[in-house]
Amino acid sequence: MTKESNGGILKYKWYLYLTEFFSGVSVMAVELGASRLLAPYFSSSQIVWTIIIGTIMIAMALGNIFGGKSADKNPNPDKLYARILLASVWIAAIPFLGKFVILGVSALLVVTVNTNFLIWAAFFTCMIVFVFPLFLLGTVTPSLVKYTVDSLDDSGKTVGTLGAFNTIGSIIGTFVPTFISIPAVGTSATFLIFSGILLVIAIVYFIFSRRGAVRCAVTSVIFVVCCVVSASFGFVFWENDLAYEGESVYNYLQVKDNERRTALSTNVLFGVQSVYIKSGELSGMYYDYAMSAPLMADTGDKKDILILGMGTGTYAKQCMNYFDNITVEGVEIDDKITDLAHEYFELPEDVKVTTYDGRAFLNVSDKKYDVIMVDAYQDITIPFQMSSVEFFRLVKSHLKENGVMVVNMNMRSKESDGINSWLADTISDVFGEVFTVDVTGSTNRELFASDNPDMLKVFSENTSSIENESLFSMMNNVADNIVRYESGEQILTDDKAPVELLGMSVIDDIIQDELVYYREKFRTEGIKSLIG
Repeated sequence: MTKESNGGILKYKWYLYLTEFFSGVSVMAVELGASRLLAPYFSSSQIVWTIIIGTIMIAMALGNIFGGKSADKNPNPDKLYARILLASVWIAAIPFLGKFVILGVSALLVVTVNTNFLIWAAFFTCMIVFVFPLFLLGTVTPSLVKYTVDSLDDSGKTVGTLGAFNTIGSIIGTFVPTFISIPAVGTSATFLIFSGILLVIAIVYFIFSRRGAVRCAVTSVIFVVCCVVSASFGFVFWENDLAYEGESVYNYLQVKDNERRTALSTNVLFGVQSVYIKSGELSGMYYDYAMSAPLMADTGDKKDILILGMGTGTYAKQCMNYFDNITVEGVEIDDKITDLAHEYFELPEDVKVTTYDGRAFLNVSDKKYDVIMVDAYQDITIPFQMSSVEFFRLVKSHLKENGVMVVNMNMRSKESDGINSWLADTISDVFGEVFTVDVTGSTNRELFASDNPDMLKVFSENTSSIENESLFSMMNNVADNIVRYESGEQILTDDKAPVELLGMSVIDDIIQDELVYYREKFRTEGIKSLIG
């Protein structure tokens, strides 16, 4: 059945162009939604993005081949719009079923994979969740070419117009989820919005063709069910005590709150990114170790501290609580995190926080600081532009004479230390004095850098005058465990900074250490122990 014999809405060529347009919109929306669905579990690193893009391109290529052959063999528009119906309900089910697939794949890989856990988990999840609906959408363009080309005389113009509509749709499908729908209503609702558009496109076709009433009714019911159940399932649907769960332009955000502490997490699988101890005592985390930096800076009694990667402001508050004559300001790229810092973490309103990329901020700032804290992480990886020798030179140019830079490195494992050694080598190429100390009971390592050869002497003298017992004990712990870094020649540059590959190898080691427990339970108690 061709468009000439259909007698429905396809006699208007604009509807075919409209179908192509919204197909392009939906493909890009699903791709961006895929990154946001996977990010809380597997990160949004370039590696995960590569997996997403690669699997989607495979799906689209196979869809193009199948769609072209199908249209030549049986040029019936009913088949195309039935595929669009199926794609729409599959996409609508992703926010609900996709999270179970992620957990199922992760549980299976716990007992079967020894290396590259995150890579394999992200790959298999993409293959199961996203390949099929995008394969179906990949059939749209070659099928529409069959329906729109009236003769060879205008085939070039028609195919070009279809391509333009698809490209324009892809552009809109790129910007709308990122800047409008995901920040406003979330990832789940974004999937449902674009799924609903595809559903309407297909239903309108069948209404005008006066066929397919049953399939339209069934898919509509499934779509409504998906809308209802998806609204009740968050990224960590097994948790029932979250103070906040939401999304920003940059992150998935989760706040847990109890009587003792408040914690922020941007990733479901990798612990917390920021902790606030309500009593005002030391946190027991890397912030405590980083408080050595103001005591190492030989720049006078008053200290100006800049924090690149402000987060919820725990380090800022601790410095202000335990030291006199301290002024702290921060840079945080995600303004939603800053909002949460004020709402849940008691960040004082008078602490200045600039919403900006840390490196970009230094490029436009003339101010010099006594201490600069670098604590910028993108999920579980370090932004490459804040790990290069050029970046650390920029940091140094914003330090006062004998000022100190402290860097939080959350990439330490027993087996591999690649990313930390590269960072430390790079920093050693910029600063004359570099020392590190490992944080007890965590994967963090704090690095202190300065050009002052008497940095540790200044630290010892200032520590001796501390009156607070807990802070004095903490600083002595740092003094007992701090070591001079012996630099190598592994330098990260703006041109070459493979931080994600280096970081992923360390993360893989960390994961393997954690999975030993679960593998032993599986061996002794079976699959039910993992489900429990």
